[in-house]
Amino acid sequence: MPLKASELKVGDTYEKEVCRNLSRTQIVQYAGASGDYNPLHSDEIFTTQVAGYPSVFAHGMLTMGMTGGMLTDYVGDGRLRSYGVRFTSQVWPGDTLVAKATITGITEKDGEKIAEIDVETTNEEGTVVVKGQATAALDD
Repeated sequence: MPLKASELKVGDTYEKEVCRNLSRTQIVQYAGASGDYNPLHSDEIFTTQVAGYPSVFAHGMLTMGMTGGMLTDYVGDGRLRSYGVRFTSQVWPGDTLVAKATITGITEKDGEKIAEIDVETTNEEGTVVVKGQATAALDD
């Protein structure tokens, strides 16, 4: 059900667990789906011995996609007008991620009511791994 401007206020939040115990298999499946075969995401020996990371890690776009799923669950299908993030920390195998949307403004553009939304995804330790903004169309 789409969000309604009459039922929203600045400061409202929506939170959802978007991944529990991220698996290496999920990371490799994303590599196949996206075509991004960077060895940092799938080759443990390369990642640890050559690149110096403690382990392989998830693609930033995988985390962005999971966060985007939370957004569309919140605002409704076809309602997103913009969505952008920056990646602030790696996501490791075993991580559990919680995405949160916070309404920061309600405006009108071209006759359409728009929600301005801050987005943040954190891991189980509370580390922010994705931070961004979105806008979404609202019903009256």
